Amino acid sequence: MKYFFLSDGWTIGRVWSSGGLWQITAWRRQPDIQQMKICIVENNELLWLYRAEEAVLTVEVVPITPEVASQTIGQVVLKRLMSSEQVIERLNTAEARCQLQNIQLVTQ
Repeated sequence: MKYFFLSDGWTIGRVWSSGGLWQITAWRRQPDIQQMKICIVENNELLWLYRAEEAVLTVEVVPITPEVASQTIGQVVLKRLMSSEQVIERLNTAEARCQLQNIQLVTQ
Protein backbone atom coordinates (compact mmCIF):
# COMPACT_ATOMS: atom_id res chain seq x y z
CA MET A 1 0.00 0.00 0.00
CA LYS A 2 0.94 3.63 -0.53
CA TYR A 3 -0.33 6.63 1.38
CA PHE A 4 -0.81 10.38 1.11
CA PHE A 5 -2.37 13.20 3.12
CA LEU A 6 -5.11 15.34 1.60
CA SER A 7 -6.48 18.59 3.00
CA ASP A 8 -10.16 19.15 3.79
CA GLY A 9 -11.83 20.75 0.78
CA TRP A 10 -9.81 18.74 -1.77
CA THR A 11 -10.68 15.56 -3.65
CA ILE A 12 -8.98 13.07 -5.93
CA GLY A 13 -8.94 13.85 -9.65
CA ARG A 14 -7.01 11.79 -12.19
CA VAL A 15 -4.86 8.80 -11.22
CA TRP A 16 -1.83 7.35 -12.99
CA SER A 17 -0.36 3.84 -12.95
CA SER A 18 2.75 2.45 -14.61
CA GLY A 19 0.90 2.34 -17.94
CA GLY A 20 -0.05 6.02 -17.79
CA LEU A 21 -3.40 7.58 -16.95
CA TRP A 22 -5.66 5.09 -15.15
CA GLN A 23 -8.08 3.63 -17.69
CA ILE A 24 -11.20 2.18 -16.09
CA THR A 25 -11.95 0.18 -19.24
CA ALA A 26 -8.48 -1.42 -19.25
CA TRP A 27 -8.37 -2.13 -15.50
CA ARG A 28 -12.13 -2.86 -15.41
CA ARG A 29 -12.41 -0.98 -12.13
CA GLN A 30 -11.67 2.26 -10.34
CA PRO A 31 -8.32 2.56 -8.54
CA ASP A 32 -8.51 1.44 -4.90
CA ILE A 33 -8.01 4.68 -2.96
CA GLN A 34 -9.68 5.02 0.44
CA GLN A 35 -9.78 7.73 3.08
CA MET A 36 -8.64 6.47 6.47
CA LYS A 37 -10.11 7.69 9.77
CA ILE A 38 -6.87 9.42 10.75
CA CYS A 39 -5.91 13.01 10.21
CA ILE A 40 -3.23 15.42 11.34
CA VAL A 41 -3.44 19.13 12.00
CA GLU A 42 -0.89 21.30 10.24
CA ASN A 43 -1.14 25.11 10.20
CA ASN A 44 -4.73 24.84 11.52
CA GLU A 45 -5.65 22.64 8.56
CA LEU A 46 -6.91 19.06 8.72
CA LEU A 47 -4.96 16.66 6.51
CA TRP A 48 -6.68 13.29 6.06
CA LEU A 49 -4.71 10.12 5.46
CA TYR A 50 -5.55 8.18 2.28
CA ARG A 51 -4.50 4.66 1.33
CA ALA A 52 -3.83 3.75 -2.31
CA GLU A 53 -3.10 0.41 -3.93
CA GLU A 54 0.44 -0.37 -5.13
CA ALA A 55 -0.47 0.11 -8.81
CA VAL A 56 -1.14 3.82 -8.20
CA LEU A 57 1.92 5.93 -9.01
CA THR A 58 0.58 9.49 -9.14
CA VAL A 59 -2.59 11.19 -7.90
CA GLU A 60 -4.01 14.53 -8.99
CA VAL A 61 -5.97 16.39 -6.32
CA VAL A 62 -8.37 19.27 -6.98
CA PRO A 63 -10.45 21.61 -4.81
CA ILE A 64 -14.01 20.43 -4.14
CA THR A 65 -15.70 23.82 -4.18
CA PRO A 66 -15.16 27.09 -6.07
CA GLU A 67 -14.51 28.82 -2.71
CA VAL A 68 -11.52 26.58 -2.02
CA ALA A 69 -10.35 26.90 -5.62
CA SER A 70 -10.36 30.69 -5.42
CA GLN A 71 -8.13 30.58 -2.32
CA THR A 72 -5.64 28.04 -3.72
CA ILE A 73 -4.13 26.80 -6.92
CA GLY A 74 -6.39 24.83 -9.26
CA GLN A 75 -4.80 21.40 -8.96
CA VAL A 76 -1.86 19.55 -7.46
CA VAL A 77 -0.21 16.36 -8.66
CA LEU A 78 1.16 14.11 -5.93
CA LYS A 79 4.07 12.15 -7.38
CA ARG A 80 5.70 10.86 -4.23
CA LEU A 81 3.29 8.73 -2.28
CA MET A 82 4.38 7.64 1.18
CA SER A 83 5.23 4.24 2.61
CA SER A 84 3.64 3.03 5.85
CA GLU A 85 6.91 3.74 7.68
CA GLN A 86 6.87 7.36 6.45
CA VAL A 87 3.26 7.76 7.60
CA ILE A 88 4.10 6.48 11.09
CA GLU A 89 7.03 8.87 11.28
CA ARG A 90 4.81 11.77 10.20
CA LEU A 91 2.12 10.85 12.72
CA ASN A 92 4.73 10.76 15.48
CA THR A 93 5.78 14.33 14.73
CA ALA A 94 2.31 15.82 14.17
CA GLU A 95 -0.76 16.49 16.21
CA ALA A 96 -2.72 13.39 15.25
CA ARG A 97 -6.45 12.99 15.56
CA CYS A 98 -8.61 9.99 15.03
CA GLN A 99 -12.18 10.14 13.85
CA LEU A 100 -14.20 7.50 15.62
CA GLN A 101 -17.64 6.67 14.32
CA ASN A 102 -20.40 4.42 15.56
CA ILE A 103 -18.86 3.86 18.98
CA GLN A 104 -21.24 3.36 21.86
CA LEU A 105 -20.35 3.64 25.49
CA VAL A 106 -21.80 0.97 27.69
CA THR A 107 -22.53 2.11 31.23
CA GLN A 108 -23.42 -0.27 33.99
